[in-house]
Amino acid sequence: MASGESSQNYTLFKDCLASILFSSDPPTADPEQSLDEFASYLASEAWPAIPPSLHSITYDSNLTKPIGEIDEYVSTLPLDSLSPSFTETLTSYGQVPDEEGATRLLRKVAVRYLEQATAPPPVWNSTRTKECEICEREVPLTYHHLIPRSTHAKVLKRGWHPESVINKVAWLCRPCHSVVHNVARGEELAQHYHTVDLLLEREDIQRWRKYASKQRFGVKRG
Repeated sequence: MASGESSQNYTLFKDCLASILFSSDPPTADPEQSLDEFASYLASEAWPAIPPSLHSITYDSNLTKPIGEIDEYVSTLPLDSLSPSFTETLTSYGQVPDEEGATRLLRKVAVRYLEQATAPPPVWNSTRTKECEICEREVPLTYHHLIPRSTHAKVLKRGWHPESVINKVAWLCRPCHSVVHNVARGEELAQHYHTVDLLLEREDIQRWRKYASKQRFGVKRG
């Protein structure tokens, strides 16, 4: 594994894979202890199937410009070199039914990876923290609208929150940010999980936090 951006992107890819597995049925009865090993193995098998040109892609890369709609772009990616072990592992754990299901899952991971790898840097710096407010790692952060923007009109109309707090944010790493949006929909986040403390009361977020807090950014484990 190359150093620098490519290594960081591999870690991001692995965490995107882990977050998708986490949002489905857990692969074992003890996911907080096994998810790291499970995701690390699958990522090591799947990463070579991702075109090398995307291994070091960033927001500033010229490769981001022709991609356009990322999901449409990913649907055209050749994944012929996908390791049979990737499919066999997923099917044996009941995560996908067959090879086609494994390929669909990998494309879903690739969409999330490219969305996050090419995401623009945050512009709202006044509330920035050094550590992710969920996993507490010092890693690149994004801001999460604790009251999702898609719900603002309804929140104000129904009086769920005053306008003075409508734009409050939490600073989260990209994997934690993805997991938050996986565990609850916009209106549920707006009504019941509009602070970090409320999010951390959820057992699924606590389980994810235990996994994510142990991950070293930019380091391949396998």
